[in-house]
Amino acid sequence: MTLRLIASIAALAVMAGLPACSPPQSEPVGSNAETAPAADGLAIKTAAVEEVNGVPLGSVPGTITLPPEARVAVTAPFPGAAVRVYVIEGQSVSRGQPLALVRAAEPVQISGELARARSAEGLAQARAKRLAQLAEEGIIAQARADEAAAEYEQARASRLEAARLAAFGAVGPDGTMTLAAPISGRVAHVGVETGGGVDGMGAPFVIEAEGAYQIELQLPERLAREVRPGMAIEIAIPGADGEALPVGGRIIAVAPSIDSATRSVMARASIGDAPGVVAGRNVSVSIRGSGTSLAVPERAVTRIAGKDHVFVQKGREWAARPITVTAVSGGKAIIAEGLKPGEIVAASNVAELKARGAE
Repeated sequence: MTLRLIASIAALAVMAGLPACSPPQSEPVGSNAETAPAADGLAIKTAAVEEVNGVPLGSVPGTITLPPEARVAVTAPFPGAAVRVYVIEGQSVSRGQPLALVRAAEPVQISGELARARSAEGLAQARAKRLAQLAEEGIIAQARADEAAAEYEQARASRLEAARLAAFGAVGPDGTMTLAAPISGRVAHVGVETGGGVDGMGAPFVIEAEGAYQIELQLPERLAREVRPGMAIEIAIPGADGEALPVGGRIIAVAPSIDSATRSVMARASIGDAPGVVAGRNVSVSIRGSGTSLAVPERAVTRIAGKDHVFVQKGREWAARPITVTAVSGGKAIIAEGLKPGEIVAASNVAELKARGAE
């Protein structure tokens, strides 16, 4: 009986001691690997300086223009009067489409001259053959045959010139000629009305090619050293729903010298056709580099004493370091100077770090 009592008391003692032997606590879950404590206990999110490709070098103003070869003037080969005008300004036309019907008096005269030139050529040719045969038989001097041959060549040249003028501009027998579009595009200028005169020295129509546009850029001196032909560009054109529609292109030329007045360099880029792309429109052009650049989150950059800075991690401390930002795109700041790949910067609580650094 005594032994049972002793065993029961021992078991109760063991059970009473169990709560004091709790299992070891596990590590807290959900900790952020990108969060580092500052020396004073401030939790700061961090980001590594990363290398990125094809980032914007910067944004510059530009003006949409037409390439030099995209604008073509349509002229009349002879002065006359417009019998019909088939198009209006802004109308799209295809190559060879009639623009106007013009009647002129000069082509009728040229047709008469062509008939006379053909007759004169025939007579000169027959005379040259006859005298050449007589000179070969020794009846006349060779010089007379040579003169006849020269007269024939002159008559032939006159006939060819008259034929070229008669065929110029597709002139009909009554002196009417059709002015047609030399390229497909849009009628940018109509300078004649039905019944009005058409001067052979002026251009009654101007056609602009569609689908080919360029942008004239002004590059600041800092950016001009980095921009090269072939680099990609992008502009944003407001859409019908208010959202910006990106339109891409490429740099095709960069001027070799700096304008002394504006301290900028002129450049030219080509872009494709898109809704809203109109010659004369001012746009902002984003230029993308072809190499590798360094980037940090945009929120990591702050202004100190008028210059851009980031806070770089040094153990448990954060040191402000000046940097050079070339562009901001997609929430990232592109860095030209001041950082190295892999360095850790503060991506949160930057204002607090800035304030405490000023104390």
